[in-house]
Amino acid sequence: MKNWNVRKIIVSREDMPEHHRLAQSLSWPHLVALGVGAIVGTGILTLIGVGAGKAGPAVILSFAIAGVICACAALAYAEVATMIPASGSAYTYSYVVFGELIAWMIGVALILEYTLVVSAVAVGWSGYAAPLLHEYLNYPMSLAQGPELGGIINLPAIFIIVVVASLLIAGTRESATLNAILVVIKLLALALFLVVAFGVFNSAHFEPFMALGFAKHTVIGVDGKATEVGVMAAAAIIFFAFYGFDAIATAAEEAKNPGRDLAIGIVGSMAVCVLIYMAIAAAAIGAVPYTGFANSPEPLALILREIGQPWAAKILAVSAVVALPTVILAFFYGQSRIFFTIARDGLLPSSLARVSSRGTPVRITIFTAIVTSAFAGIIPLDKIAALANAGTLAAFTAVCTAMLVLRRREPDRERKFRTPLPWVVGLGGILGCVYLFLNLPWQTQKFFVIAQIIGMLIYMAYSGRLAEKARGGA
Repeated sequence: MKNWNVRKIIVSREDMPEHHRLAQSLSWPHLVALGVGAIVGTGILTLIGVGAGKAGPAVILSFAIAGVICACAALAYAEVATMIPASGSAYTYSYVVFGELIAWMIGVALILEYTLVVSAVAVGWSGYAAPLLHEYLNYPMSLAQGPELGGIINLPAIFIIVVVASLLIAGTRESATLNAILVVIKLLALALFLVVAFGVFNSAHFEPFMALGFAKHTVIGVDGKATEVGVMAAAAIIFFAFYGFDAIATAAEEAKNPGRDLAIGIVGSMAVCVLIYMAIAAAAIGAVPYTGFANSPEPLALILREIGQPWAAKILAVSAVVALPTVILAFFYGQSRIFFTIARDGLLPSSLARVSSRGTPVRITIFTAIVTSAFAGIIPLDKIAALANAGTLAAFTAVCTAMLVLRRREPDRERKFRTPLPWVVGLGGILGCVYLFLNLPWQTQKFFVIAQIIGMLIYMAYSGRLAEKARGGA
């Protein structure tokens, strides 16, 4: 623990050992596509049903609240990422600004976030793929759901994780190019949904607007189960739908021009996605009363079938099967780079921080695939999303705080992107993230605290000494 406040000094690419250098192969269009691919996915294609079940028509307000908080964090990320253009995202920024211990704890939060996001999106992908497999190939649904939902194991979710891991091992630029193509397919499918759904728009579906209240509270359903509902309860869950831009920050060392490209990728992708989400939520509720698609694993396809457009539902479902892997790819990419950076810093075995001849971290990628597959195979979507949100909120809080600390500590340092109204944006992001965390299910809060305690014990018993040895202190 004696080195808990040691701050990281960023080493230039030229001074790194060859086996620790990631290949610089990404330009700003790749980064924008990576961000849009990460943000527009499971959140809107599947979690809109979970959100509607908690907030009713006011789920639109839940999207707006989550979007504003994420926008604050995105602006903070853009400023800090261009000042510290190194791989590792919030973990690296915390190491540079706060010191080793806080960085390790944020690293634990990020590992929790990214691992669970990949698992959640894989389960969401399975929600669209499994009905198609069942219809055309008579695939047993018991092998497309975890035990809690009455199945045995979610094999389609595991399958897509393995496919994405293989793509990332093949090469970063190749994966990014394929990702950009699939993002276009996904956006075209959502445009089709908007055109068809707005054609039967009924404003009466928005009354009463806040049927389930604003603040989080517990209700007992007809099945006797307790459920937390309210606008803020929904916002705390569908917050999952907005993040993804932080995956761009993990690409700092692989960007050709990080000072310019990171800001364009982070702010640009976030702005595009906020507009898309608000439009999709309005169209969905206007087309079908929220009770008709609440908690459905494929809400948008269900809505299209309900309004008598099965052909559009088929196209959307096929597009989701084809394009949802873009989210898995973006977060899987981010997860592997965070693991890689932590190992390169010595807090994990440095043997994990080796790249292949193609400049990709193969060992870390395989390890990540094993962990995420275990979660995706057995845990339901809503529980995974809630757990992932806790880690993300911690990371966003750290980045907003880092931006404000750097403003005070180094006011004259060059900033290639400057956050407007930094104290309003920074404090808004911090307070918003804390408020959303308090509105997460209490089981999620408890799990997050337990994970942080375990992380602290690992640091004291192992990682702290390992990092000291890597620095030459022993």
